[in-house]
Amino acid sequence: MDLFDDPAPIDNTPEFSVSEISGAVKKAIEGGFSHVRVRGEVGRVSRPASGHLYLDLKDDRSVLSAIIWKGRAAALTHRPEEGMEVIATGKLTTFPGQSKYQMIIEDIVPAGAGALMAMLEKRRAMLAGEGLFDASRKKPLPYLPEIIGVVTSPSGAVIRDILHRLRDRFPRKVLVWPVAVQGQKCAPEVAAAIAGFNALTPGGALPRPDLLIVARGGGSLEDLWGFNEEIVVRAAAASDIPLISAVGHETDTTLIDFAADVRAPTPTAAAELAVPVRIELLAFVDQQGARLVRALSNAVQNRRQRLRDLARALPQVETLVDGPRQRLDYLSDRLPAALRQAAAKKRLQLSDAALRPAILQRRLAEDRRRLSALSDRLVPALQRRTGDAAVTLERAGRGLRVDLLQVRLDRQGERLGNAAQRLSDRATRQQAERKARLAALDRLHESLGYMETLKRGYAVVRAGDDLVTDSQTAAKAGDLEIQFADGRVNVRSG
Repeated sequence: MDLFDDPAPIDNTPEFSVSEISGAVKKAIEGGFSHVRVRGEVGRVSRPASGHLYLDLKDDRSVLSAIIWKGRAAALTHRPEEGMEVIATGKLTTFPGQSKYQMIIEDIVPAGAGALMAMLEKRRAMLAGEGLFDASRKKPLPYLPEIIGVVTSPSGAVIRDILHRLRDRFPRKVLVWPVAVQGQKCAPEVAAAIAGFNALTPGGALPRPDLLIVARGGGSLEDLWGFNEEIVVRAAAASDIPLISAVGHETDTTLIDFAADVRAPTPTAAAELAVPVRIELLAFVDQQGARLVRALSNAVQNRRQRLRDLARALPQVETLVDGPRQRLDYLSDRLPAALRQAAAKKRLQLSDAALRPAILQRRLAEDRRRLSALSDRLVPALQRRTGDAAVTLERAGRGLRVDLLQVRLDRQGERLGNAAQRLSDRATRQQAERKARLAALDRLHESLGYMETLKRGYAVVRAGDDLVTDSQTAAKAGDLEIQFADGRVNVRSG
């Protein structure tokens, strides 16, 4: 090394560690931007399990990362959503771990009513896409609810207007669930009130309402924003109890109006939709009662007139009885001769029967001759075998023969008597059956005969011995005979 060479230049610039540089940058940024307001469009939004809220604020040229700590995020009135234009208030700081700067947001609000409306429309489209606003989900309101649940502020004029209107129209039992109707607590309390009413037991100590009214007076878009929150809309759509939305004035529209079963323009109108007018209902009942009395009176009068008309068309009792009475007299006159004829016929049949007395007597005679022949042969045989006992045996045989004959005669007589009794009974039954059939046939003949038809107002037209059944034949015939129920009349056609 040359002792005469120039020494190396000395650098007096201080050296910093990475942490020192990061800390200096952090102090510089936080000192210069300790309180700023930034306007921009919300980009990426992230909500991790920690509860902090991470998002990007951007414009057409730059992107600013931002964070809202958990405590501030829960207290926000309007939660930022992607695409929403906002004004964020907070401070700038750095994140040394990634060598980046970011904004810690203390408060964030939409940039004017236009941003709120854009966010509202976006939320409405999302919920409508899920079917929460479909007409098929709407439930009909009960005609006369026993219990009405009201979700509103207990100290405002709204509850007084509702109670006053219900008292004027039709007094009902009212359960009030007090809630905040604006601010940060509004949405969770309203959603909890709707779910709480639905959780009550019907007929319990605190009975479940038959109808719900969610009501609030008028206000700005920001004041009514709690009723646009998703949690409130979903609670209204999930309610099993029919729900009336009465938020704001007639021109105010919130998302709960779309999810409710019925929207009322004002809280007072909600009370009018909930119950009918008692006086009008009583008048209607009286009117219907009067109509019912008139209808019953008219029905009785019409049936009475109809009965009189039918009574005039019916024949007289004497006319109905005369024909059967005459037939009875005619049959009574014919009955003795018919009985005599039937008895003679049965007697003839009995005489031709196989068990007639002559045949029985002939058979008895033959049996006697055969028995006598056997007895004559028995006596000589006994005499040859017994000798002296022949006479005694002959006498006994004769006595036995007589007894046997008498027994057989008695049996044959008994059989003849039984047969004769059976024939007599059978003849009596057949005679009664034929008499009944004759009477039935006579009644059928009378009912089907044309004379009964003539009594109902018809007539028989004859041309000589031929029946006339059409107008052409009647026109060709000269003289006509018309037979009525009470006689015949001769007329000349043409």
